[in-house]
Amino acid sequence: MWSQTILASALLSLTPSLTSALITPRAQKVCNNSPALCSKSYGSITQLGAHDSPFVRDSSNNFDVSGNQYFNSTVQLDAGVRLLTGQVHADSSSGSNQWRMCHSSCDLLDVGTLESWLSEIKTWMDANSNDVVTVLLVNSDSATATELEAQFSASGIDKYAYKPDSTTTVPSSWPTLNELITANTRLVSFVASLPSGSTSKYLLNEFDFVFENNYDVTAYADFNCDPNRPSTLTSTSEAASSGMLFLMNHFLYQDQLFGIQVPAEDNITTTNAQSGTGSLGKSITECTSTYGNAPWGVLVDFFNVGPAIASVDKANGVTNNTSGRKSVTTQVVTASTFTGAGAKDSSSALALVGAVAVAVFFAGA
Repeated sequence: MWSQTILASALLSLTPSLTSALITPRAQKVCNNSPALCSKSYGSITQLGAHDSPFVRDSSNNFDVSGNQYFNSTVQLDAGVRLLTGQVHADSSSGSNQWRMCHSSCDLLDVGTLESWLSEIKTWMDANSNDVVTVLLVNSDSATATELEAQFSASGIDKYAYKPDSTTTVPSSWPTLNELITANTRLVSFVASLPSGSTSKYLLNEFDFVFENNYDVTAYADFNCDPNRPSTLTSTSEAASSGMLFLMNHFLYQDQLFGIQVPAEDNITTTNAQSGTGSLGKSITECTSTYGNAPWGVLVDFFNVGPAIASVDKANGVTNNTSGRKSVTTQVVTASTFTGAGAKDSSSALALVGAVAVAVFFAGA
């Protein structure tokens, strides 16, 4: 048997690359920024979701009060968001329906076509092969599965689509993140909701698989874990036994003129906080206690503030290993962030004009 001295000499005589290979531990696989998540099923993780992901409030639109996020979907994904939601509307002004991403109406905030948005996500997924992404489309104008699939196909993102055994029944178990990544079926797609008779191998009717708590909240006291949608679930016990995924809405609205509601930006540091009354962290803890499991998805406005990802990491049991995640400011972003302190007053004035314009539009609808 070689002595330690002889063994050490033998190792030193090897080429540097071979020596490194012998003594360097093999890197762990990372799934959704953490090796701890690879073996977990898709249904047992908690995902940070960006509510109305493509609708951004930034310098490009004079900080439009309709925007729910400060940064675009690519930045959201870079920072750890894995659930993206958006509203799909039909724009027939050109003579043929074109499916577009619009906030409430394409006359209010139109950020482009569904195909373009999906292409943005697809480009990110091309460059991040160890990540599972979920897309939830609010089908505002009842697009058929065929019409939506055409947009997925045109963007090329459909090559990543996960196709479950059944598109109508909740599975007894979901695949692990590692299984989805290995099979390269890393995109899970929900639609709220598909018209009756629509069929698709990968577009899933949200409320066949997912239940949500209340989403129309204007006061912290109204945050709760009770099922709100689908209406067939009337109690937390029914929801818990349904096997459905729980999407926890946690965003606050504030009333403007004529009863119009906009995201409550002034309260966001409290809403997205890790602890305290009305906080994201507290709501996750309460809903975890209610259902015996942490929420599958947590949907927030202005995802970077809090930071919201910290509460999601805690729910996932992820403490310090978040490989590949990029940093983004955790502060509220205003016009003064970009153009100096004097710009904030003009931004506020623009916001007020925007709110009045929105109110006039809806009052006449």
